[in-house]
Amino acid sequence: MTSSTSKYADFESLREQAIALRREGLSRRQIRDRIHVDNNDLLNRLLEGEPPPEWTRRPNAKDNLRARARELRLEGRTYDQIQVELGCSKSSISLWVRDLPKPERKRTREEASALARKGWETTLRIRDEERQQTKEAAARAVGPLTDRELFLVGVALYWAEGTKDKPYERRERVTFVNSDPGMIRTFLAWLDLIGVDRARHTYHLMIHESADVAAAERYWADVTGAGAGRFGKTSLKRHISTTTRKNVTDAYRGCLAVRVRGSADLYRRIEGAWCGIVGAASAAVRENRT
Repeated sequence: MTSSTSKYADFESLREQAIALRREGLSRRQIRDRIHVDNNDLLNRLLEGEPPPEWTRRPNAKDNLRARARELRLEGRTYDQIQVELGCSKSSISLWVRDLPKPERKRTREEASALARKGWETTLRIRDEERQQTKEAAARAVGPLTDRELFLVGVALYWAEGTKDKPYERRERVTFVNSDPGMIRTFLAWLDLIGVDRARHTYHLMIHESADVAAAERYWADVTGAGAGRFGKTSLKRHISTTTRKNVTDAYRGCLAVRVRGSADLYRRIEGAWCGIVGAASAAVRENRT
């Protein structure tokens, strides 16, 4: 068999596998991981003509709304009334029905204003539903993480949010700081993955003095699963009268610093792994361009 024939047979075999997985309802990412195809151009060719499963589609509140908006306009409804019923923006309604006759106005200015407010509230509610549906679909698409995936996530996470060694200030130690509990939990899971004993962890809270410090300390102790003895003295940020703080809700709990004792070697491994990620990503970009 010639080389070109062999390549064609391999492609057809991969395409059959990719299509079968697509029809089982798998996402592009899941198919990529199953058949080990990292080239997006090749994956596009393998899945050409196969529609994505419904669960991966981004929710779109404007699907099938145009026809209904026109029906309502022909019944004599105003933009405000259509907005209340459908939840779409008045700018979209205007585009959809601009060729239809305008209904006769039959309400006072106050009634029209109240109706407009109700329409806007409906629009905001539907937007919030869309937003949540998109996030939930994206979360489902991630699926379980392999050890390798979690390792790469942890390295990138640290390089984005952890302290770095500088030529002018040598500090080869692992310290990760963030206010997002999800980021902290993911970083701790990563440390567990690479075998860092939790006895080597120390924690340090930084928070504005005007916040509920005691509640924040309890919160982070719960997130980390660590006892109070593992936490250093909380650092209080002094409030300056000329500064306007926006993080004043009950959800504000300051920033938590996670430090690893004796971590110079770990820091060097993180930096080396990050360089490997950058090199691999650069190579992938070059490959996709050829």
